[in-house]
Amino acid sequence: MVNKVILVGYVGKDPEITHMDNNLVRARFSLATSERWTKDGNKTEVTEWHNIIMWRNLAELAEKFVRKGSLLYIEGKIRSRSYDDREGIKRTMYEIVADEMNFIGSKPVSESGQTVSAASSASQNITVPPIETTNLEQAKGSSPF
Repeated sequence: MVNKVILVGYVGKDPEITHMDNNLVRARFSLATSERWTKDGNKTEVTEWHNIIMWRNLAELAEKFVRKGSLLYIEGKIRSRSYDDREGIKRTMYEIVADEMNFIGSKPVSESGQTVSAASSASQNITVPPIETTNLEQAKGSSPF
């Protein structure tokens, strides 16, 4: 069985960072993906919003470098969870638990003003492509890790 999601989109708002006990860090933010097509001369665009969750080192990197409007390549898995809303109606929420994040376009800049080159952990990594827009197939295969 395979549960793999690949998204390329723009961050909708700055990440919400939660520092938990035992030094666990979680980042949550929304990512917008758009699909465009023309049929019979009519242009149509549909935007989907995805809830992204990042943990540990990847969340720490998101805290430092991801901002509203960042263009990101995200790989992860889709998770669903159910809850009861205020009226007691059972709802289902879908989230993308990110395993990998790549910046697309210009290099992110840290709060100290330095550009980020690359960072990694055993289970999660982030690769920053060159300043020019990168072909996604090349970006995926060019990771030095």
